[in-house]
Amino acid sequence: MRGKVPWKQMKKIFNTDNGSLNKSFKDAGPYLGLGVQFAATIVILILAGSWLDGKFNCSPWFTAILGLFGGFAGTYNLIKTATEIGKKQDAAKK
Repeated sequence: MRGKVPWKQMKKIFNTDNGSLNKSFKDAGPYLGLGVQFAATIVILILAGSWLDGKFNCSPWFTAILGLFGGFAGTYNLIKTATEIGKKQDAAKK
């Protein structure tokens, strides 16, 4: 029975009466982009620091400073966004 998909079993898994799988994806959806946003903030600021180091010939300083700033800014943004999403979800449940 190689190559055949057991559609009846798949339908039972994904079509639950209470929609728990759909609800799980809906609840997790807003959080899925936070990791990418966090990493992008740090990477972009490190690349900007590297470019500034090359432009002003002061090798590790701009990269280190902007890298640390990116870490702090990314963490702040991550916490702020997660808190806001949590408050919206709590308000929607009430």
